Amino acid sequence: MSEPFLQVRGAVKRFGGLTAVNDVSFDVRRGEIVSIIGPNGAGKTTLFNLLTGQLKPTAGDVSLNGQVINALPPERRARLGLGRTFQIAKPLLTLTALENAMVGSFLHHSRLHDAEAKAHQMLIEVGLDRRAHVRAAQLTLSERRRLEVARALALEPSLMLLDEVMAGLNQSEVQDSIDLFRRLNGAGLTFLIIEHNLKVVRAFSERVIVIDRGAKIAEGTAEQILTNPEVVTAYLGRRRG
Repeated sequence: MSEPFLQVRGAVKRFGGLTAVNDVSFDVRRGEIVSIIGPNGAGKTTLFNLLTGQLKPTAGDVSLNGQVINALPPERRARLGLGRTFQIAKPLLTLTALENAMVGSFLHHSRLHDAEAKAHQMLIEVGLDRRAHVRAAQLTLSERRRLEVARALALEPSLMLLDEVMAGLNQSEVQDSIDLFRRLNGAGLTFLIIEHNLKVVRAFSERVIVIDRGAKIAEGTAEQILTNPEVVTAYLGRRRG
């Protein structure tokens, strides 16, 4: 079996007396689709921020392709192949969709023409090419989420981290997103996804990691996880005595 592309070992993040991520370890191998689930406030987005460099771990290591990246800033991690979306889409509202996507493509394409071509290709990929010259402020929620994906794809990542990218979408839009991510995965892109819609998790993920109160409480296939009594208890907000 090949070495994991992403390795997390004993990751801890404390904010004063609050432990937001507590001794979390897992691997992601190239070509996988892995979901991270858990109740609100479980520490999922904080964990993402440790992976992408918005935060540094209090303890533990994050490694990419065998290299410990704890001290690397987000832009260095992006160059190593990490792309991400954020829980709340925040495009640059005064720029067009194309210009927003170019913010990502400039990472690997310094010439304006090349960056624009790459950005336009990513807008086609997510179905926004007809909205390329529309300002982001005029886009719908669904379009802004797709733009967030296009901007991340323009970084040319090997591993894409998606933070609740399907939140607020209708059933048709969710299915379109699933189809897009499956197609990209088939082309070789690896995914680590925070997702609350358990139907999506069941249909989409090869492996699921469950975080509750900052700690990993379960890991396995979607079927194993979604029938796990401890996971069900965490989502219902009840604790067995």
